[in-house]
Amino acid sequence: MKITFVGTSSGITCLNQFHSSILVSNQSYNLLVDAGDGISRALLSGNIGYDSIDGVIFTHLHPDHFSGFPGLIVQMKMTKRKKPLDIFIHKSLKNVVEDSLVRSYIFPERIKFELNYATFKDEEHKVVADNFSFIAKKNSHLDKLQKYSSDHNSISLYSASLNFEVEGKKIIYTSDVGFEEDIFLFQDESSEVFICEANHIEPAKLIEALRKIRADKIFFTHYSENDFNKLSEILATLVSSTKKKFIVAKDGLFFDI
Repeated sequence: MKITFVGTSSGITCLNQFHSSILVSNQSYNLLVDAGDGISRALLSGNIGYDSIDGVIFTHLHPDHFSGFPGLIVQMKMTKRKKPLDIFIHKSLKNVVEDSLVRSYIFPERIKFELNYATFKDEEHKVVADNFSFIAKKNSHLDKLQKYSSDHNSISLYSASLNFEVEGKKIIYTSDVGFEEDIFLFQDESSEVFICEANHIEPAKLIEALRKIRADKIFFTHYSENDFNKLSEILATLVSSTKKKFIVAKDGLFFDI
């Protein structure tokens, strides 16, 4: 199996990083995790063909994780895609995704490939393909918006952290979190790879919390330039045996497990 960091930026748009997105692959299936602003260019920059994407999963619908999706569908249409595209989305958000496409004038009847919506529930074991599955757990990233959602009754504030199992290997991805407790949503699991966002928790507290995680390697993503500088300063102070466990991912980084 293979992990590719398509983008590693926080929600702040910058010139040297694309917004946070990951490609999780095995020999038969490529799953894109999130598709924020600029995802089509990010894929081109990483030499990842649109047609190679078999499915997309959304952790939540903040613009830096979702707003590039309608444009990606248009690019797939314009490059004559024929094969279906799977869309993995929490059951409370499916209508939002469908509506966003229609309101972008992307009518299902006009594109030449099927959009297969595969909804999931919180903590459900969801099969993606052979030897490829995940479990999503709600984190607290959007909880702070509860006070606004009361005026918008149909709004779902679901935001997921993900635990993938691919070819018998475990990959945990926090996506955007709210508090340190979110890092431990899968604390009963050990993993080969733990991928953690580095923008919403102060770096010193984040690294201290991550030292308790049972994983062979821990990757940081979703960081700003300021986050990167702070992380680098702290990591430089760690003893080499501990430091080797932590890697600050960059756009285009890929590795096999």
